[in-house]
Amino acid sequence: MSVRIYGKNPAIEILSTDKKVFNAFVMEDTNQDIIKILKEKNININYLNKHNFKKDFLGNHQGIVLEVEDYKTLDLDEFIASIDIKTNPLVLMLDGITDPHNFGAIIRSAEAGGVAGVIIPNKRSVKITGTVAKVSSGAIEYVKIVEVTNLRNSIDKLKKIGFWAIGTDLNADKSYQDIDITVPLLLVMGSEGKGVSKIIKDNVDYNVKIDMAGKINSLNASVSAGILIFDILRKKS
Repeated sequence: MSVRIYGKNPAIEILSTDKKVFNAFVMEDTNQDIIKILKEKNININYLNKHNFKKDFLGNHQGIVLEVEDYKTLDLDEFIASIDIKTNPLVLMLDGITDPHNFGAIIRSAEAGGVAGVIIPNKRSVKITGTVAKVSSGAIEYVKIVEVTNLRNSIDKLKKIGFWAIGTDLNADKSYQDIDITVPLLLVMGSEGKGVSKIIKDNVDYNVKIDMAGKINSLNASVSAGILIFDILRKKS
């Protein structure tokens, strides 16, 4: 199986890794810098004129599309084996995120903020797609994505090895500024509309809210994730 990745930045990031690229589609008279790399790597290049390229590839492609191998996800045991619990890592869990643009933006913030991995359920959740990779601006190449069958069981497993699980809830008593960063952290984010599910909120160690001064009492999921991730990074720094 393969996935098509659109855009210059994602293409450049992919070509800087060992990820398998099956084909490249390039609009004529564009992306000479990327073409040079493609030739060095002996990747098959398909040149299309502007009309045919726009007909075949919709969206913000910037004249370059790569067909690459599917992104590999980890199971929870593989992920746990890959991290050092003694470094007090930050792990993100997404509950009910279905918008690929939100997912891609969250991955971008996660990579920039030093998140050790992002956990998603294997059902009723967004998957890694070309849109996700595009919005992540190449960050998907460096973030571990973990797929699990049951979020609650995964929380319990991580808590048993030392993680503190923190949910997000508009009605929480604690502020996000009260998060203790001296322990391994599992931060659970919900969708913009429904938030974190009740069963998850009841199973975390505590819930926090983002204090707001305006009249709108909710934020885009990727914005909320960015605020929390970078506040934790600030405290650790």
